[in-house]
Amino acid sequence: MRQVILTVFVVLVCVRGVSADDKAGGPAPSKGTITHHQFAASKVFPGAHRAYSVYVPAQYDPSKPACVYVSQDGIQYNAPAVFDQLIQAKAMPVTVGVFVQSGQVPAPPGHAAARLNRSFEYDSLGDAYARFLLDELLPHIAREQKLNLSQDGNDRAIAGGSSGGICSFTVAWERPDAFRRVFSVVGSYAAFRGGNAYPTLIRKFEPRPIRIFLQDGLNDLNIAGGDWWLANQEMERALRFCGYEVEHAWGNGGHDSRQATEIFPDVMRWLWKGWPAPVKAGAGSNHHRDILLPNEAWKPVARGYQCATAPTTNARGEVFFNDPPAGKTYRIGLDGKVGVFLADSKHAVGQAFGPDGRLYAAAAGAQQILAYDAEGHATTIAEGIRGHGLIVGHDGGIYITSPPKSEGQPSQIWRIGRSGEKSLVDTGLKRATGLALTCDQGFLEVADSSTHWLYSYRIQADGSLADRQRFDYLHVPDTADDSGADGICTDQSGRRYVATRMGVQVSDLEGRVACILPLPGGQVSGLCFGGENLDTLFATCGGTVYQRKVKVRGALAFREPVKPGRVGL
Repeated sequence: MRQVILTVFVVLVCVRGVSADDKAGGPAPSKGTITHHQFAASKVFPGAHRAYSVYVPAQYDPSKPACVYVSQDGIQYNAPAVFDQLIQAKAMPVTVGVFVQSGQVPAPPGHAAARLNRSFEYDSLGDAYARFLLDELLPHIAREQKLNLSQDGNDRAIAGGSSGGICSFTVAWERPDAFRRVFSVVGSYAAFRGGNAYPTLIRKFEPRPIRIFLQDGLNDLNIAGGDWWLANQEMERALRFCGYEVEHAWGNGGHDSRQATEIFPDVMRWLWKGWPAPVKAGAGSNHHRDILLPNEAWKPVARGYQCATAPTTNARGEVFFNDPPAGKTYRIGLDGKVGVFLADSKHAVGQAFGPDGRLYAAAAGAQQILAYDAEGHATTIAEGIRGHGLIVGHDGGIYITSPPKSEGQPSQIWRIGRSGEKSLVDTGLKRATGLALTCDQGFLEVADSSTHWLYSYRIQADGSLADRQRFDYLHVPDTADDSGADGICTDQSGRRYVATRMGVQVSDLEGRVACILPLPGGQVSGLCFGGENLDTLFATCGGTVYQRKVKVRGALAFREPVKPGRVGL
């Protein structure tokens, strides 16, 4: 039998309704206006028709950007009346309310049932609904209603119940730059469209600046999709674990809005407390704190390239990267200045420095493995290999991944020994991309971008590979079927940093991802540690190279092996 739990929520004042107490304390508030509209011009959800309502407070001044509150499933929780009271009492800022229904795609003539988009729009992970609000509906409302709406995420709140609750969280999770205040009512963090993964992702992703209030009751749903009561508590524990600003109200209610309506005035007071001071991100888990420095963020160090990729580091800590479409290789000096190292890289992709100080590169255009000295003079090491990823060990041995020659064929992994002998050491992966040696150089780690795995191989005395195993379990975004894993680097404690669609996924010695570090540019293609002390992480995203100073130090494969340290749970 489950224990009955009742949490009493007190923030600034006791939970109360609006009308009686507030009217007793002063004159009736000025009422805002509510208008009702239709929207059917979405490209994010093509063909969908929906109704929406707009609340404009009496205090709205068109010369000043108004804060914004968005509610799914239309007007709920007596919101307009509450806003009238709280805005007049200066308990929340002047806020325009947008109350939007989920979309429906009308049925073809002669058919009865429309396509109901509610679960698709609300329960899905990913940024689709955020794009609908930010790129379509809110600009439409601002234009049609001639409203001056703030574009600052710190000035925006979003709320909803059930599937609308998880939808509200997803919008802020995907776009904290646009929404930072969330009220989630009996949220459906359930196994409908992947929402049950959120507690895990919250614990692993670098925290985002979101303030969230969760409400649920003991008698909420317990069905095939999950247990709402337990799922909401798991969300609260995950958020609190990572230092988010989170509050909650647990009661005995069911899957309804009764308690949410009762506490709504104080929820709004809490969500807007301290405004306009910005909502801040939490400190994260112990893993985040072990790796990241406070107040250090990703910064662009080089931008404007067609496709920046394959960053690698020399003995001085200078970083080199390729722009394969342009056929050039660039160097980032210790002073941060960027210059051309190779004017003709032969469209090289993967590259890495060797113990002899030369830059080894997989010249895909020429199907060669080349080695460049400090002046950029090339020596051919091997031919007939269309390489993608490349790494050189401290013994001078080179490992190269080669993509499939045609659809349905496997990738190849090649090895070139110190004397130049070439051997094919594996053909078991679908699409092998990036690769790295563990810091002690006992194993080779290879990314398979078409799956969610990083493969581990034991390196034998002759350099051949044995005991292949699907080892590191990588996370995959809801909008993709694979991780898109590519470049890999390691630190001196043995952690692996993997470039993926979700950002940088950091796994431990046992192949468990503990941290996910998103980048402003989205999907990451390559990674390396650089700088004089190897304490700066460099990442390539699209046409930009980012850098971020961190607490840890990188392990360079061409140097002597490093015994890994202990990294706890």
